[in-house]
This record gives sequence, C-alpha cells and structure tokens, in this order.
Amino acid sequence: MSCHRVFHHRIAIAAACGLVAATAAAATEMPERKAGLWDLKMTFESRGVPPQSMQQCVDAATDKLMNSNFGGMTKEACSQQDIKTAGNTITVDSVCNFGEGTTTSHATITGSFDSAYTVRVTSTRKGGPAIPGMTPGQPVNMTIEAKWLGACKAGQKPGDIIMANGFKMNVLNMPTGRPSPQRR
Repeated sequence: MSCHRVFHHRIAIAAACGLVAATAAAATEMPERKAGLWDLKMTFESRGVPPQSMQQCVDAATDKLMNSNFGGMTKEACSQQDIKTAGNTITVDSVCNFGEGTTTSHATITGSFDSAYTVRVTSTRKGGPAIPGMTPGQPVNMTIEAKWLGACKAGQKPGDIIMANGFKMNVLNMPTGRPSPQRR
C-alpha cells in the first residue's frame, strides 16, 4: 500500500475515532446507533483532502465499546467537556490535550441514531509538532453524514470498518493498538 493511501486511511480512521472521542465523553448521554450497517461520508473543508467514505457494521456491544474505549481516553485528556441536548441536537464543546498540543473543538450532532445523522466539527489545535496538511492555529472543519443502510452484509461482523477501497479493520482489534488490515 502506498504512503499516500496509508495517509488517507489514517486520516479517515483518525477522523472516525476523533468523532467518537468528541462525542463519546458522555456515552450515557449519547444514544446508541441502531444495529446494522452504517454508511459514513466525511468531508474536510479547506484541507485539500478528498472526501472519505466508509461503512461500519455495528451492534450494541461494539457501539458501546467504541464509546467507552475512546470516551475513556477523552475523559482523561480533556480539561473541558460540555455536552448539551436540545431536541434532536447534541452539542459538544471540549478542550483536550493530546501529546504536546491542545485541541479546542465544537461539535453539533443532528438527526436520528436510528436512520441518519450529521456531525459538524470545528477544531483548532495549538502547540505540539506540525501535522501534515494542517496550518497551526487554523480551524479545521469536518462534516460526517451517516446513514443506516440495513443489516450488515454477509461476511461482515460487528465492529468491522470497511473503507471505500476495501481496506478493512475491526474495532475489536483496536484496544491492542494494532488494527488488522484486511482486504475484501
């Protein structure tokens, strides 16, 4: 796999994990997604990064695992986490330290965790080493549009994340820090 493709896989996976981290801090306040296959499209504004697509096969246990694993890291790393719910809108404001950098984020989640939802995240990172494609101190805007497709496909198991090009990993392998890439 080329370095360019690995970079895009890491961006998409990091974005998915970052979304979980941004919203999972209050896992008890976040509704679980409906079990089955979810299609996620991530768009990074003003980054020169092409939109990323993936599908996630989830059940209650893997959705909860993602929330508890990434939420636990967030609780330890974040000095501020404000979560507000109004109707079908959840707003998360956070200030988190990752390594030598501090990231301030504002996320708005709208829709239904049974059929379709949209997440809009604006984050600004200050300090720490430079990150490729990011201008220090400049806001990064990301939108994730998620849609429930139905039951997971034959051969998929809960926790599977399948990228548009067939790259596949399972969140059940992530606690070890060594996702297992596979091809379809």
